[in-house]
Amino acid sequence: MMSPAKILYYLRNYRKLQFALALKHPKWFSDEQFLRIVFRGCMGTELNLDHPKTFSEKLQWLKLYDRNPEYTKMVDKYEAKKYVAGIIGEEYIIPTLAVYNSTSEIDLEALPDKFVLKCTHDSGSVAICKDKKTFQKREAFAILEKGLSKNYFWQNREWPYKNVKPRIIAETYMEDIETQELRDYKFFCFDGKVKALFIAEDRQGDEETKFDFFDADFHHLDIRNGHPNADTPPAKPHSFEKMKEMAEKLSQGIPHLRVDFYEANGKIYFGELTFSHWSGFTPFEPEEWDLKFGEWLHLPSKKKI
Repeated sequence: MMSPAKILYYLRNYRKLQFALALKHPKWFSDEQFLRIVFRGCMGTELNLDHPKTFSEKLQWLKLYDRNPEYTKMVDKYEAKKYVAGIIGEEYIIPTLAVYNSTSEIDLEALPDKFVLKCTHDSGSVAICKDKKTFQKREAFAILEKGLSKNYFWQNREWPYKNVKPRIIAETYMEDIETQELRDYKFFCFDGKVKALFIAEDRQGDEETKFDFFDADFHHLDIRNGHPNADTPPAKPHSFEKMKEMAEKLSQGIPHLRVDFYEANGKIYFGELTFSHWSGFTPFEPEEWDLKFGEWLHLPSKKKI
């Protein structure tokens, strides 16, 4: 139960009450109401849907008015592999070891010593096993079961996730010998053209994840967004031009798509497709980059919800 002091605080701060309620009870609000409230709470400004200019604003607009049914399979971590393989080839796909409808179906004995388990319908429900002898099964299954119990759409109103079937996939564990990790190369594509990317590293260690942004020619950009830069910017991946080429191929005909790849031991592997980076709720530093990314994003004709 909420304390009297907290009730008084929220009565004096109505907008903060709205924000708290939207996060805790998202189904109470329409899609537009939810996006306006959460945008204001996260970004500190009102959401302009009539004349959006920034990247963050335009992502909210796309959530409401760009609802292509094709997007559903593109964000499904199982179906996306088949979709992407059909465009760039099976050789760039991380092998799927098994598909499950629940944790009760997972047979650990049938899996190799190293593997990855992840939910197909959300972001973040992942369990990594580097050694079955030390694998924390109870904790891993708890993460997956929590993921399966939720429809990720309601968290940020990202429409492509609304109708994805909740499942679990087991994948081959990947690691690059040179970097001792699996760096993520995330390409921002606009109408089929790469304009920028960032590299995510230190994602599995004890240190905070690092994000470093680059332009399409791999010049380092002065951007912070969600995580700090690395002390030393990561080197250009060996397969940079090939990754860029495939990102543009996968994003043809789409106003905005983030295409993610890994590079491991000299080979490229597809990661995922994302329509709403950080769901458009994480500020850019400096702020001017939010506007710059927004200039690259040309909105399609508005379609009725």
